[in-house]
Amino acid sequence: MTPPATRSRSGTAALILATAAEIIQLKGYSGFSYADVAAELKITKAALHYHFPGKAELGEALIAAWAARFADALAALDAAGGPALARLHGYIDLHARILGKRRMCMCGRLAAEYQTLPAPMRAALVKFFDHSQVWLEGSLERGQSEGTLRFASAPRDTALLIISALEGAMLLAGPNGDIERFNATVTSLVSALHGP
Repeated sequence: MTPPATRSRSGTAALILATAAEIIQLKGYSGFSYADVAAELKITKAALHYHFPGKAELGEALIAAWAARFADALAALDAAGGPALARLHGYIDLHARILGKRRMCMCGRLAAEYQTLPAPMRAALVKFFDHSQVWLEGSLERGQSEGTLRFASAPRDTALLIISALEGAMLLAGPNGDIERFNATVTSLVSALHGP
């Protein structure tokens, strides 16, 4: 998944969102400023404020854009059909592709700073992870019915475990994109969930 540009925004606003997303993926929310974005795009901070009045509004727009792209990616996995294990691998691959670009899941990066974020951003993050959890629950239930996935906990708890494992593996891989650490986690995760 590439840095997001929303469906409804174009031109300068879309460039601002894409650039801010890249910076946050590397530095986090507290580590970036409008000055960083302005310098990268060679525009004035006033131009940034024209499109996004403040950092909190930009943060909300970033989460909304990221969530929309992630939802589209999950919808594409749904449309492709196939067994639950293939859906699970598709979900994991979304994270691997981000890490392959030496980036973090933006919402995972923001979640690490959850307590310091403005309330609307916190609410948007919860909604993002809730959507992923519900999607995974459905895939896990399907896998259980097919006999291709096995797990002892409830699908909801197992979905949370998968999200936590992938986001944590991305954090451990770090900015140098240590894909081997990520792959080791993925291998253990899939092995634990794969049916006999």
